[in-house]
Formats: sequence, C-alpha cells, structure tokens
Amino acid sequence: MNPEEYQAPQPTEESVVQKEEQSLTSDLQENSSVEPVAEAAQNSTLDTEVKDDFTSDSPLINAEATSLTDESKQELSADDIAVPEQEATLTLESQVNAEDDQLKVVQRIAELQQQEQALKQEIASLQAQMQQTQTAMGKLVQEALAGLEQRKQALQLSIEQLERRQERIRNEMRTTFAGASQDLAIRVQGFKDYLTGSLQDLAVAAEQLQLVPKTKPEPEKSTVKEVKAAETELGTPQFAQQQFQDTTKQIRRLIDQYRNKPDYYGPPWQLRRTFEPVHAERVSDWFFNQGGRGALRTMGSRLQNILISSAVISILHKLYGDRVRTLVLANTPERLGEWRRGLQDCLGIGRPDFGPDRGVTLFETPEALAQKADRLQKSKLLPLIIIDDSEEQISLALLQFPLWLAFAPDPKMMRSYDDDF
Repeated sequence: MNPEEYQAPQPTEESVVQKEEQSLTSDLQENSSVEPVAEAAQNSTLDTEVKDDFTSDSPLINAEATSLTDESKQELSADDIAVPEQEATLTLESQVNAEDDQLKVVQRIAELQQQEQALKQEIASLQAQMQQTQTAMGKLVQEALAGLEQRKQALQLSIEQLERRQERIRNEMRTTFAGASQDLAIRVQGFKDYLTGSLQDLAVAAEQLQLVPKTKPEPEKSTVKEVKAAETELGTPQFAQQQFQDTTKQIRRLIDQYRNKPDYYGPPWQLRRTFEPVHAERVSDWFFNQGGRGALRTMGSRLQNILISSAVISILHKLYGDRVRTLVLANTPERLGEWRRGLQDCLGIGRPDFGPDRGVTLFETPEALAQKADRLQKSKLLPLIIIDDSEEQISLALLQFPLWLAFAPDPKMMRSYDDDF
C-alpha cells in the first residue's frame, strides 16, 4: 500500500473511492499471501524461488495495484457523476413534463374561455333575434288589427249607405209615379179578375135560365121528401150533431193523420206540412165546437194561420171533393200574395188552382166576396170563407154562409205583418 493516499480527508465521493481502493488492496494482499502458502504446501523445494520471485516482483504488483486503484477511482468517479446527471435529467424531464402539463392546462383553459365567450355571444345574438322577432310579430299583429278595423269601418259605412239607399228607393216607390203606377196596376188586375169572374158567373147563370117554362108533372110525395133530404145534405154541412158521427170520426182520423204521419209529398189539396198539437186543437175546436162557423184567435203569425186554414181546406176536400171553393179575404194585395204562396206551399197546389172558377179565389173587399159566395151557393157548391186577422170588422153579409173561418187579432200582441216574409 501507498501511505500517501491516506494523508488528508476527502469529500464524500472521495471517501467512497478510498474505501473501495482499500478493499481492493486488502483483497490483493490476501491473494498474495495465500499463493505462497499453497505453493509451499505443494512443493517445498520451490519456497525459496517463490519468495525470491515475490520479493523481486513486488514493485510490479504495487504498480498494478496502483493502476487498479486509479482505474477504480476513474470508474467510481464516472459512476458517481452519471448518477446525479441521471437525476438531473429526470428532474429536468419531470420539470419539462410538468411545464408541458401546465401548458396543456393553460391551453385547455384558454379554449374553454373562448368557447364560453362564443356561447355568450351566441346567446346574446339569439336573444337579440328573439327580441327582434317579438317586435316584428307585435308590429304585424298591430298592422293586422288596424287593417281589420279599417275593413270593419268600411263595411259599416257601406252598410249604412246601402240602408240609406234602400230607404230612399222605398220612399221613391211610394211617392213617385213608378210606385203609384205599380200599386194601380195591382189594383186594376184585381178588379179585372173580379170582372172576369163576375162575367163568367153571369154567363153560366144565363145559360141556366129557362126562358120558356116547361110543364112539370106533379111529383109524388116520396120523391119530394127525397129531394128535400138531398137539398138538406147539399145545403149546410153539420159536424157537431149526433147523426153525423161517421163524418166526425173521419175528421178526427184525418187530424190525427196530419199530426202523427205527415205526408210531405202527398197529392194536391192534402196537407204537406208538420201539424203540431196546438194546430190540431184549433182545427178540432172549429169543426166540433163551432160547427164550421166561427172565429179563432190568431196564432201571432200569418204563416201559422195559413197552416190551420190549409188543414181545414184539406179535410173539407176529403169530405166533399171539388164542391168546396175557398174564398180568402184580405185588405191588401201584399197579404193576398202571402196567402197565395202559403196555400201553395201547404197544399201542393199551383197558380192554375187560383181564379174565379177555380179552387181558391182571393178578394180585397167583403162585398165582392159575399156576391161570389152567393153565386157559388146557388150553384150547389160549398163556399169556405177565410178572413185574415188584418180585418178589423167582419161584414154581416159573410155570416150568413154555412162555412166561414175568421182569425181574430190578439190585442196583446203588437206585430207588423209586413215582416212575416
């Protein structure tokens, strides 16, 4: 060993190196001491040679030991230097990784902040769009309401103008020559129909006159009785007497048929409209309580009165056929027109059924109606007189006939007949 190597203390790394050198030298010494012993045991003759060789080679061994220690020092120093470098590289790598992670986190935070800003901007834009849409919708609704209000006002103005124009035309029709001439034409036509009927009746009566009286043989008493019975049968119809039970049953059967089984497509002169119990009650009262001659309180509407009259006409046509002639009295042509249309609708008849010698005749004055009814009665026909409720008074000349139906106005009901149709 070299004593110079252990002169002064070294730092931690050098102490470690020295310790390793000491261990190496001790190992070498042990090896050197063991080899001569083994050689002496094996060959005692060579002990001296070995000792000489050992002594002679000791500087070489020391040189080799020193070289080994130097190499170990170099190796240890390299290893000791490599360990901190590795640690430094590891720390540097960890620092770099940490910095990379921090950079990634910072970048992620920046991206999230950008996304947040973008979402905020998008929300703000959507709110602005929604506000604009609401404003536009409000304007649109206001404009639509304004347009509707203008249209409403325009329609109201046009309606008012049309109403004023209608009223002006009505006044002109009433006051000017056109309206007066129309009214005059209607009255002239009514008078013409009356004259035509009167002339036809006069011609029939003239044909029936016997200018030369013929000698008649004296009839037998039985024949006279039969003729008188026939005349009574053809004269005044009776509905309420006991001997006319068959007729009463037939009338009740017809009323029930009209009420329960209406025929809307029946033959002419048959009731074609719905018949309510109140109408049936009025018709039954006129037939059985008043005996076909009396007044009924008005139903409040001319159409309802026409319905009751149509039922009476239909029943009488069932009983007596074409012998029944209906005479309607109303004081104005307009009301007579309503009666004509109502009878056509309820009985299924047409214009040819209206006329002086037809089933229904219309009159404006009671005098002309009385004359026509008298002529019909003389012709062995049954005149049915129907008086509208617009007649304030009933002529006494009409009460002498066997069949008449008058509608009495109700004083509690104030109405305008011009609004019925």
